[in-house]
Amino acid sequence: MSHLCFLNGTAILPDRLLPDAVIVCRDERITYVGTARSRVPASAKIIDAKGGYICPGFVDIHIHGGGGADVMDGTREAVHTVCQSHARHGTTTIFPTTSTGTDDQIHAMLAACGEVRDTGKTDCGSKIGGVHLYGPYFAKGKTGCHDESVCRAPKAAEYRRYFDSGIIGIATCAAELPGAAAFYQHATKRGCLVTCGHSNSSWNEMDAGFKRGMRHVDHFWCAMSNVSSVRKRLGVPMQGSMLEYVLSNPEMSTEVIADGMHLAPELLSFAWRMKGSKRLCLVTDCNRALDMPPGKYRFGPEADGSWFTSDGQVGWASPGSLASSVMGMDHMVRTMHKLGNVPLQDAVRMASLTPAERTGIDQQVGSLTPGKQADIVLLSKTLKVKQVHINGERWSPSR
Repeated sequence: MSHLCFLNGTAILPDRLLPDAVIVCRDERITYVGTARSRVPASAKIIDAKGGYICPGFVDIHIHGGGGADVMDGTREAVHTVCQSHARHGTTTIFPTTSTGTDDQIHAMLAACGEVRDTGKTDCGSKIGGVHLYGPYFAKGKTGCHDESVCRAPKAAEYRRYFDSGIIGIATCAAELPGAAAFYQHATKRGCLVTCGHSNSSWNEMDAGFKRGMRHVDHFWCAMSNVSSVRKRLGVPMQGSMLEYVLSNPEMSTEVIADGMHLAPELLSFAWRMKGSKRLCLVTDCNRALDMPPGKYRFGPEADGSWFTSDGQVGWASPGSLASSVMGMDHMVRTMHKLGNVPLQDAVRMASLTPAERTGIDQQVGSLTPGKQADIVLLSKTLKVKQVHINGERWSPSR
């Protein structure tokens, strides 16, 4: 059996930093986390962290594309490109995320993700933890950069076939749509993290969804209701919105896009203070412009997705209207820590263990814990990715 040992770095654990850490792996699993050099096998291959950080691989539950490809392109090659792109940024597990699209486009995406997942090869890049069925069940007027012409209310005959693919791990639907209650119940029975997003729902609609299994809200403050928007829709008296419901319900989790463009530092800090690191996830919500030059790109399917422009910092659907992120998870962690003034262990937890817990894969990934898969990222002192190890093997890009 082959042993791998990470030394000369500070391990980032869910609740603390561990200086002078010793991380021992055997084959694909972590076997020891501590500080005892005596636990290093004589035959172990030594990986020198060079005074930086030893970090669990990141888990991204909301990711559309990267490297010029979008998972909604619906091909094995596109999904492979996206996995490669995010692995470069320390993400070792992703949940490829649908946009709005036709029934055929969504089935093609599910099939392509299944093909890549089933290869089981670490050289593919980020592993696929499941698919996030995100579009097409959005409320009109809250679609953001997604193509509104193909957003729709959930119909059982359609979404049951999506779930029959066996790959969906996260499922989103706007709570106010007709059929949302049945969708939430079905997704809950399928074992999914059930979420509400791209919605103008009221407190009462959120509570009805919660009673049917909904436990998460996508990208907080983005394409979601507030008291004013609910008043415009439902009139007076003013009612609570998604914002108040999430902040008041300790069982609800949410996520933020910490790219420094979607949310100001005080909002990042506020979200962390209100929800804590066990109920707040970092996500990239990244599009195909990750690691690509500024320019014009399609959001969603290459054939007919809506156009957006990347300026190298963020995507723009139109002047003043954002179109998701163009940054990887390492950037989100740095921003949350440095600009949001969040402790490093909390910033990393929100990018690893918390999303793993919310999606039910935390027994396998998400932290530096004996028994878990050896998905380990070496970061420099400035939190830049230096090495990525997936299932105990050092990963390097194939292109």
